[in-house]
Amino acid sequence: MYGTRYEERDGRLARVVDRTGVCHAELRWAGDRLEQLIVDGATVEGAVIADPLLGDAHRVGGTVMSALDWARPVEVPAIAAPAALPPGAGGALLNVIALLAQRAEVTALRYAGPYPTAALWRSLLRSFCTEGDEATFTAGALDRALRVDRTPIAIEFRPAPHERVAIARGFVELRRGAERAVVDGVAYEAGGSPARLIARPDGGHDVEVWFGDARYARVATLDGDGVLVEGPHAVPASASPVVGREFPPALCGALAELIAEVVPPPLAGDARALCARSSLCWADLGARAAREQPGGFAVHAALWDRVGPLGLGRLALALAEALAPVVAAAVVARAARAATLEALPREDTR
Repeated sequence: MYGTRYEERDGRLARVVDRTGVCHAELRWAGDRLEQLIVDGATVEGAVIADPLLGDAHRVGGTVMSALDWARPVEVPAIAAPAALPPGAGGALLNVIALLAQRAEVTALRYAGPYPTAALWRSLLRSFCTEGDEATFTAGALDRALRVDRTPIAIEFRPAPHERVAIARGFVELRRGAERAVVDGVAYEAGGSPARLIARPDGGHDVEVWFGDARYARVATLDGDGVLVEGPHAVPASASPVVGREFPPALCGALAELIAEVVPPPLAGDARALCARSSLCWADLGARAAREQPGGFAVHAALWDRVGPLGLGRLALALAEALAPVVAAAVVARAARAATLEALPREDTR
């Protein structure tokens, strides 16, 4: 629909090339067996290896993923350490799996891995359709991670791959128009916070950063086919006087309680404990509201400038909403590392 070419070799998908000539996926086959898949940011080796955590697996980047029948994928794979992949690589991989499943007329896939996180749920919705809901998908996420649970989750994902088109400093994902734009590594989506796509009357979208219910910066403008017509522009540097200041311990403790109420219930206790022992500071994060950093977390100073004048109660809620997904991801990542270490063979010290 948007000019993507799907090149075949011996009846198998070999390359996915967008209308600008950029190749987003390259596949090499030996009959029905995948030898290698290269997507934006990562390479999957088709050879099956034995992994202590996932069993039969493929190497992908600096980690491993559960083994697939690539000619006819019927499962969403588990990735042992998703954070080890470069940003965007996981989504690109899932989209190729959706495309291969669609070509093989597979009607639905299920996830059978130990990390059913909110981040994975959002990534799946970019390449699949489902009648399931996020709460059901993420229920028991921490327990599944600790037990390395590979039981399939009873939610069906129907293949609905997007087309990825390169633009300056990023790319756009299109299905029924632009659904997501990535600029300088930041993803902009409808309803996103603070990075969001704003629909225009002409069918295009503005790529913008919002804080406190007001626009902070316009980064780019896309037409209805995802063509870049303006930008991308850099997000202005923050001149806030609070940049670099740390939060007092009492406020960190109060925020820990609020964050525990916002994250999925199975993560609440660990999220509270992690926040309580972590530092927190104001920073200039560009188009991001919050991020993890060594020793703790940082939040964008624009929240103080834009939301602070509305009252401390409103500011506290905004901070909790900004930090919750970052803290939740950190909790699951720590659980995944613990499970990996537990699964590794121990050296005999006798």
